[in-house]
Amino acid sequence: MAGDTIHGKTALITGAAKRIGRATALALAAEGVNVIVHYRSSADEARQLQRELGERGVRSWAVQADFARPQDYETLIERALAAAGSLDFLVNSAAAFAADTLDDVTLQNVTAMAQLNAWAPFVLSRSFAQRVGRGKIVNFLDTRVQGYDFSHVAYILSKHMLALLTRMMALEFAPDIRVNAVAPGLILPPPGKDEGYLRQLAATVPLKRHGGPQDVAEAVVFLIKSDFITGQVIHVDGGQHLGEQADGPHPD
Repeated sequence: MAGDTIHGKTALITGAAKRIGRATALALAAEGVNVIVHYRSSADEARQLQRELGERGVRSWAVQADFARPQDYETLIERALAAAGSLDFLVNSAAAFAADTLDDVTLQNVTAMAQLNAWAPFVLSRSFAQRVGRGKIVNFLDTRVQGYDFSHVAYILSKHMLALLTRMMALEFAPDIRVNAVAPGLILPPPGKDEGYLRQLAATVPLKRHGGPQDVAEAVVFLIKSDFITGQVIHVDGGQHLGEQADGPHPD
C-alpha cells in the first residue's frame, strides 16, 4: 500500500494544536505517522490532540515555541529530536494573519509577519536539513501568492517570501530532502469572521464553494508520501488561484 512507506515515521507539525495544523496531524496519524505537536499558547488544545492521536494508535509529543522569540524556534528542531528520538517530516503550518493595507502598513508589521511566517519556517527547515539530513518538508503558503491581498499586505509579503524560499530550499537541499508547499484558499474563516464570510466569497471561486481543513491535510499527506516531487505548490482552493493574477483589491 502507498501509505506503508510513511507508517512509523515521525512528523513535526508547527501550529498543530488548532485549525488546519490539527487536521494535518490527524490525517498523518491515520497513515501511522507519529506526531510532534508544536504549539505557542494552546497547551490545552495540544493535550487534547495528543489524546486523540493516542486513540489512533500513534505516539505524540508536545513542544512549545513562540515564533516571535528567536531562541524558541532556533532550538525547536533540537528539542523535537530530543523528545521523539527521530524526525522524518517537517510541516510548517503555523502562521499569523494580520490585517493592514498599503495605506497603513508599517515596517514593523512587515518585519513581524516575515519573522513569524517566513523566517521561522526557513530556520526550522535549515535546521532540519542540517540535523536530520533526509526527509520531506511541506510549507504552508496562501493561494493569493499568485496575486495580491490588499487587506493583509504584510502577511502576503511574508507568504511570497516563503514561496521563494520553498523553491530555493528544494534546490539547495536536494537530493535527500524534498521541499514542497500547499497554498490553501477559502478553507476556514480568519479570526473574527464566521462561516458567512466563506459563503460570501465562495461565489468568486470556480468550483463555487469553499473547502475544509481535510482538503489541505490530504494534499500534505500526498506530498509527504511522494518521493519524486520537489519545489512544487499545490493550490487547495477550488481554482481560486486561476483568477488571482489579474485580480484587484479583495473585500474585507
